[in-house]
Amino acid sequence: MSRPAWTVWLLGLTQIIGFGAVYYCFAILSKNISAEFGWSHAQFFGCISLGLAAGGLVTPFIGKAFDLFGAARLMAFGSVLLSLSLLATALAPESISFAVAFVIVNIVSTLVLYDAAFTSLVQLSPVDGSRRITYLTLIAGFASSLFWPLTTSLNNSLGWRETLMIYAAVNLLVCAPVHYLLLRWSKEVRESSKIVAANSNEKIGSLAPKHFGKAMLLMTSGFVMGSVALSAVLVQMVPLLQSLGYGASALWVATLFGPAQVVVRFTNLVLGSKRHPLTVTMLATVLMPLGLFVVAGTAPMVIGAIAAVIFIGMSSGLKSIVQGTLPLALFGSQGYGARLGLMASFRYVAAALAPFGFAYVSDTSGPAMACLVFGVIGAMGLASFVWLGLLLPAMQSDQAIQRGTDAR
Repeated sequence: MSRPAWTVWLLGLTQIIGFGAVYYCFAILSKNISAEFGWSHAQFFGCISLGLAAGGLVTPFIGKAFDLFGAARLMAFGSVLLSLSLLATALAPESISFAVAFVIVNIVSTLVLYDAAFTSLVQLSPVDGSRRITYLTLIAGFASSLFWPLTTSLNNSLGWRETLMIYAAVNLLVCAPVHYLLLRWSKEVRESSKIVAANSNEKIGSLAPKHFGKAMLLMTSGFVMGSVALSAVLVQMVPLLQSLGYGASALWVATLFGPAQVVVRFTNLVLGSKRHPLTVTMLATVLMPLGLFVVAGTAPMVIGAIAAVIFIGMSSGLKSIVQGTLPLALFGSQGYGARLGLMASFRYVAAALAPFGFAYVSDTSGPAMACLVFGVIGAMGLASFVWLGLLLPAMQSDQAIQRGTDAR
């Protein structure tokens, strides 16, 4: 297997562990943590929201650092910090120290999760970046299916603190060495590329620079709306299904989320490679609210929950890809890390209120109403992408004219 292929597989492993330890495990641990600290359901997810907001505030600076120092370097450093911050949550003696440690977990996670991995792949191979991003998300799609049942088993047998200690150790003993190896490889790639003419391997975007601002605004607003709906559900998928009346079946139904992500990513790889990322983005934007509307209207019918989880998983699976491939297609590889960081900042901060807001609406008006409200918010993101799609031909035409002028 070639080194670029190994890079994708190894990053896929660290993304599974990273997402499992940072996002998917806390939904399972929420009841025990809340019970120990005397928190309500809404208060716990208020802590989740605080962590997401903190992560969003630092992502613009992290994105610029990826471009300046290289994403691989920061991932190697970040995996050690993530291990230490997870250990701090496990050892927190009371609620305030837990909340502080959890905020640090979310800040540090921006150094090692998708935006970092996407930037690392693009920096290693700008022209081939989109394809490698798709391969990476295909592998990482199993995180929820692995970590929801794994966390449930560890929590039941050991407790929430011991579970987090194990995840801290896995990040230190597995992710840190892998990221250090990838750092070594990226240094070798940079050294070998010095003999190549500057920017010869640069990915050129399809838009003229004069349209960057408008396109960035529409794209970011669309992703923000989608992130609000997805973030609200992802961190509490199992508790949500349980509150809708699915009981013991909630866990196994929720595990369909991961396979749905993987199947749709594989389908996109096979059938969607020739489609513009904006087309795939629109599909992802439709599927998320559709899933929420289905589960709200059919609960407690198991077939409705299955369909809803599959729709939501498909939306999440495609969204993870297009958040990396759409900016690359529109704007190119120059400044890619900074651009992802800026977009992530708006997404994280807007989505930060989602877990708390969803829990609050669920507590006051019922989980079905919460699904309907956040489904509408998710559907609003489609308008931004449709608008961008209507403007795209003219924007691309200007870029083609500019290239023709430059060639002469």
